[in-house]
Amino acid sequence: MNDKLAFRLVTAVSIVVFLVIVILQSRIITVFPVGSEIPSWVFFLPKLNAMINGTCSVLLLISLYQIKRRNIQAHKILNITTFILSSLFLVSYIIFHATGIRTSYGGEGAIKAFYYFILITHIILAAVVLPLVLLSFYSGLRMNVARHRKLVRWSYPIWLYVTITGVIVYIMISPYYAL
Repeated sequence: MNDKLAFRLVTAVSIVVFLVIVILQSRIITVFPVGSEIPSWVFFLPKLNAMINGTCSVLLLISLYQIKRRNIQAHKILNITTFILSSLFLVSYIIFHATGIRTSYGGEGAIKAFYYFILITHIILAAVVLPLVLLSFYSGLRMNVARHRKLVRWSYPIWLYVTITGVIVYIMISPYYAL
């Protein structure tokens, strides 16, 4: 695959994922009709997503440690594992939001402002990070180290921020989930 084709593929995947999430958030499409019973396992997905995000945060930190030690093989395995887990997160996230379940944050005052700041930055950066991560992976797997390093200067801190804030958002909103 050449760079031009890879860029087009990354762009297409990023746009499709973004559109699916926008459609689900706008409630245009739901998997379960209004009034139907949602399977109980669906309510576990937010907790699963937080566990996946937490695991990804740890793996990203270990990956950074490994590359600083010049252990390229461990770095590659950790990043591929993190990417797979992040992909599973995305599937789980889409399934949960396809149910039409909505939860509102119930905190008040400064903590509410903090929650929405974390949530909004998390959402925006989650949309931004996907193409950066895909391009970083492409460059890394092709051993284009110079380009990989340039991309990772942006993708790594954003990806780490998104995984950490995903856990924070879950912890803050979890008391308000309707069970």
